[in-house]
Amino acid sequence: MKPTSYALDATFAALADPTRRAILARLATGEASVAELAEPFDMSQPAISKHLKVLERAGLISRGREAQRRPRRLEPRPLADATDWIERYRRIWEGNYKRLDAVLQELKDRQRRTVDALVDEGKPRPKQKRRTK
Repeated sequence: MKPTSYALDATFAALADPTRRAILARLATGEASVAELAEPFDMSQPAISKHLKVLERAGLISRGREAQRRPRRLEPRPLADATDWIERYRRIWEGNYKRLDAVLQELKDRQRRTVDALVDEGKPRPKQKRRTK
């Protein structure tokens, strides 16, 4: 399924914050509770909860339910969609750079031929033996 513009916007907006990226990195190792996610950060639990809401709205994480515990887990689909979107543009730019490399190589070759021709012009020519009849 092709991601909507809103879904991509939400994913990139969520990824723009280093705290949210750190939370995603932690969840890549397995699910965790809000308290576990908040532990490495010097911020209140309500602040962490706000970050988690942004990640949930973007679809990057989901909330489970195990008795009293509500662990968060990483949802890979939005990251895969963002990767696919970036990959399309990476291929375009890679093609552009390959064409630029070819143009630059042609300019270098042309410059080398010009310099070689000038150097050859400046060299004294060997004297030709006169033909006698």
